Amino acid sequence: MPLRLMVITAHPDDEAGGFGGVLRLYRERQVETCVVCLTPGQAASNRGGAKSDQELAAIRRKEFAAACEILKVNRGIVLDYPDGQLYRQDSYKVACDLSRHLREFRPQVLLTFGPEGGLTGHTDHSMVSVFATLAFHWAGRANRYPDQLQGGITPHHAQKLYYATANFTLSDRQPILLSFPTASIDIGDFLEAKIAAFKAHASQSPLWPRFEENIRKGARQEMFHLAVSSSRSSAQQTDLFAGVSEM
Repeated sequence: MPLRLMVITAHPDDEAGGFGGVLRLYRERQVETCVVCLTPGQAASNRGGAKSDQELAAIRRKEFAAACEILKVNRGIVLDYPDGQLYRQDSYKVACDLSRHLREFRPQVLLTFGPEGGLTGHTDHSMVSVFATLAFHWAGRANRYPDQLQGGITPHHAQKLYYATANFTLSDRQPILLSFPTASIDIGDFLEAKIAAFKAHASQSPLWPRFEENIRKGARQEMFHLAVSSSRSSAQQTDLFAGVSEM
């Protein structure tokens, strides 16, 4: 079984802003990648000229596809949950949808936001952390969503769950406590691909200058906290797939 990496996010542009470097880096290493985005970002403050939520959703789906092409993502999926309203959703249902995608794609490594909501502390980011963590555990159990287990789909245990984190916070946001980094990934020259992928989200262009300023502070590193692992190593890691079996 080839190595596979899945990212679960809340909005188009999260895939680039939070995970773009590792997505592009691991594709270069022949790892298959998948991004599942829960909402099409239709409630964004930056509207890109859209006259309605539906029009903005359509624009942002196209931008997401363009960003995934830059990052060479194998499979990019945008679901239809309401932007800004993830806290109102049925957790069991959302975890069901995500469990199905985990069982179909069968990644060894899953990345998402931490429960604090990432650098911005966004409520949707916090909720996607909860949903993805539930799905990480439940996708491997035959007594969770057994109706999915047909047509060759079987339970799947991913081997590692990481939360995105950082070694700085944003001074103009509400205070957050980020998880301690246990993996620091050198994305090297793929920093430029990460920035280019973020800028593929043209509707969000007012965010570009600050994003690029903050990202360039990171010294070409993306940081993650290992939340769950099938292995027991506590060493600092420089490879998200360290200790992973290809089974």
